[in-house]
Amino acid sequence: MSSKTNTKKIVFYDTDHSHAELKVRLKQDGISQSEFFRSIMTGYIKKDADVLAFVNKIKASKKVGKQVKKKDIRKSSELIKKGSETMNKLGLAETEIENIFDILEKANPDL
Repeated sequence: MSSKTNTKKIVFYDTDHSHAELKVRLKQDGISQSEFFRSIMTGYIKKDADVLAFVNKIKASKKVGKQVKKKDIRKSSELIKKGSETMNKLGLAETEIENIFDILEKANPDL
């Protein structure tokens, strides 16, 4: 991370046992804890199909709070897939989309 002023600390609690197991698995895989969590977050934010499949398993197995219907999970997955297919058909990569927003921002600084 280059600048501490633009960073946020994310904290959660778990058992000593789970933490120890995590550290062992990460060491086996040669991944740092911060790299692991940043990668998972990025995959979730960027709608990585593998990460979303895991999130859908979590949503389907929720025992408390708002129950998520399997039909809604399937519909959400289909919409994400269609969106990705449309972006591919249009030839839009993530960097191109960012460039479009940069151009719009420069042209319309008041927005």
